[in-house]
Amino acid sequence: MPTSKSGDLSIKLLSMAFLLLIWQSVAYYINSDLSPGPITVLSSLWKHLVEDDLLLHLSITLLRVAVSFFIAFIIGTIAGIVMGNYPKIDSALDSLLIIGLNIPALVTIILCYVWFGLNELAAICAVVVNKIPVVVVTVREGARAIDRKLLQVGNAFNLNRRQVFLKIYIPQLYPYLIAAARSGLSLIWKIVLVVELLGRSNGVGFKLGTFFQFFDITSILVYTLAFAVVVLITENGLVQPIESRLNRWRL
Repeated sequence: MPTSKSGDLSIKLLSMAFLLLIWQSVAYYINSDLSPGPITVLSSLWKHLVEDDLLLHLSITLLRVAVSFFIAFIIGTIAGIVMGNYPKIDSALDSLLIIGLNIPALVTIILCYVWFGLNELAAICAVVVNKIPVVVVTVREGARAIDRKLLQVGNAFNLNRRQVFLKIYIPQLYPYLIAAARSGLSLIWKIVLVVELLGRSNGVGFKLGTFFQFFDITSILVYTLAFAVVVLITENGLVQPIESRLNRWRL
């Protein structure tokens, strides 16, 4: 019997409460400024929201994440579809794809900053270059798994190429597109912070680097907590509803 949405929410809230309880217990046992508990962190979070510029830096980071995500997702999706449908192009680009998947993100970030300077263009390029191969690999596998017989059914009903692509081809790619979006987004969150840490003067990554220099563990956890909340909201409020809507045709 499927679990209700309210039941799922209750389970999630209970798990979070249990995690906070363990965190508070460990912090109380250690009793150190280097290990603040959730009560201390939440109190500091309110202070950062009211007196500091947490929302400003968080919004800057989210903007970089959004821009990088959409650019990389569009390019990666097109490349994945092409490589999945044309074996010769796939063979020609496969080695380049493997290299892109395995080059450390740190190397790409440093090179982009050296080539383009310490600016937004370099920051976005570094994130996009690191994400594109992840999208390409996932979408390419989806393109290879397309049921060609369904495409022939569309042709039998005199659908033009555009209609076959949009109504038959793309819906079969939905699970792979969602997987590419979710994996790519989880990668982008992390890379953007490193990009900001190394070469930007704003954003969550920049603030984390500043707090690290002063060993301000509480503020580090505050920004980490705020970032984690945004990630959870994005996953539960955006990605999962879109996934359910796109896969409704399979039910």
